[in-house]
Amino acid sequence: MEKRINLLNKGSDYLAQRGIGNALGESEMLLAYILNCTRVELYLDNLAVKEQSLQCFQNLLSRRAEGFPLQYLLGSVEFMGYTFKTRPGVFIPRPETEILVETVLNILTNGATILDLGTGCGNIAISIARGLKQADVFACDISDFALQLVQENTSFNKANIKIVSSNLFSGFKKEKTFSLIVSNPPYIKKDDLSRLARELSFEHSLALDGGKDGLCYYRQIVQQAPDYLRPDGMLAFELGDGQAEAVKEIFAQSGGFSLIKLVRDYNDRERVIVARKVENNNG
Repeated sequence: MEKRINLLNKGSDYLAQRGIGNALGESEMLLAYILNCTRVELYLDNLAVKEQSLQCFQNLLSRRAEGFPLQYLLGSVEFMGYTFKTRPGVFIPRPETEILVETVLNILTNGATILDLGTGCGNIAISIARGLKQADVFACDISDFALQLVQENTSFNKANIKIVSSNLFSGFKKEKTFSLIVSNPPYIKKDDLSRLARELSFEHSLALDGGKDGLCYYRQIVQQAPDYLRPDGMLAFELGDGQAEAVKEIFAQSGGFSLIKLVRDYNDRERVIVARKVENNNG
């Protein structure tokens, strides 16, 4: 058996040598996960680690060194102050998506009806529902596996949302129901998928592949959304790097929306776009 501190240092060195950033932090998170304790508690008592736990730790280190996402290994990720379960096959929430949620919460009030298109693990819908207790929030996805995870996250975070199996709008009637439709759609160019960071290669391609130019889902959603939005309803997207001008042009060409907000992320990149429905001949 080895002491906790020794294991942490060995784990950190192992990950650092294999190109993992924040190697000590990740070593702490993995060992705390194995021992079912907090990262702080690892340092309070330098206890010996049993052989079975040691083998589990070494296995997780090995998988992480191969690029397997830390969030999948831990089975959860923090987002907007909440904990969300994650599993391979469902897109891992990213910190920049918090900007999308914060933007939506800032422009809506209780009583709004919101649809989260392509909800993944449900992080956007659930965070909005927790922030707007009187809102009516729907979450949809084409993946039944993802929707099962949404159900688990909804229960775990004590949120009130309606979960719908739907390929974009296919599960909904054209009744101009929603105050706002929000989406973080797949926006990676198809030809770029093979060149992504190795961690992304473990995530489902359906959650990443935005078609030839990365914009196919923006076009589909902008074209179809007016049929499901109330008069003056809004559409909010997360944007990929450098996509703001192209998405603004998609909105402009549709004739159905007027731009009302463009929000930059922590790195000063245009990350969120919000447009309002305007009446036209397609109304």
